[in-house]
Amino acid sequence: SETFKTVLLNEAWVSATPMSTARFSLAGAGTQTAALAFGGKEPSVSNKTEEYNGSGWSTGGNLGTAVYILGGAGSQTAGLGFGGYRPGNTNATEEYDGSSWTASNTMGTARRSLMGAGIQTAALGAGGNATTTNVNITEEYNGSSWTSGGTMGTGRAELGGSGLQTAALAVGA
Repeated sequence: SETFKTVLLNEAWVSATPMSTARFSLAGAGTQTAALAFGGKEPSVSNKTEEYNGSGWSTGGNLGTAVYILGGAGSQTAGLGFGGYRPGNTNATEEYDGSSWTASNTMGTARRSLMGAGIQTAALGAGGNATTTNVNITEEYNGSSWTSGGTMGTGRAELGGSGLQTAALAVGA
């Protein structure tokens, strides 16, 4: 008919059951009906993990070490937490199997406020703050170790991330 047609979809955010422990600067992974939230500050540095099933939160296994402003990737049953601040920047990596966290190989550069994307066996950590400098560093995780990736055009910290290791999006800051 050569007539422009469109469909508008207007949906709103809705309130859900709150997390058990209020905190900020934490990391997340998973989907809307199988999410994972870990680390953060409450006001002390936290090692807590909570799992969301689409309607409510439950307690998961604690991180090995309390950390905040870290990167996160993966799913509720195969999560990944990396970098952050303990105090002091860290390059630590921990893997979650749905019930407990296990330490893995460290990142090449210790930093905080970085973005995460991807899955546990193909994750991406980019940007962040190393000491007092925002960096454009990107590192790729293959399920056991980190390697250098391409650099971002500008060093940034406190950014969000989404997507896959091979098709990620870094937003903000």
